[in-house]
Amino acid sequence: QVQLVESGGGLVQAGDSLRLSCLTSGRLFDHGALGWFRQASGKEREFVGAIGRSADITYYADSVAGRFTVSRDRTKNMMFLQMNSLKPEDTAVYYCAVAPRLGARVPAEYEYWGQGTQVTVAS
Repeated sequence: QVQLVESGGGLVQAGDSLRLSCLTSGRLFDHGALGWFRQASGKEREFVGAIGRSADITYYADSVAGRFTVSRDRTKNMMFLQMNSLKPEDTAVYYCAVAPRLGARVPAEYEYWGQGTQVTVAS
């Protein structure tokens, strides 16, 4: 069983930075990607970025490319989302998730999910 726990959310001002963490546990050896998604109130869940499980390949949504960075620390079983130059439109619940395939961008491709952490960006 895979378990994911996000942390690090909060209330920040536009232009600020924030780093989210995702602690992973369980059998991840057959999964290809660890990803971040977000869901704003009244909107569908959308892909933010992801990193390969066995290789440090990262890919991002166009809306966050150049501002957000996904990284991981294998020794601590953790993944991170560094968010810079935050905008009010980045306000959402952020989730980490695991997919079998590197390159996955659609929620349906991800098998395990954390409970989410709220990020609110004030203007």
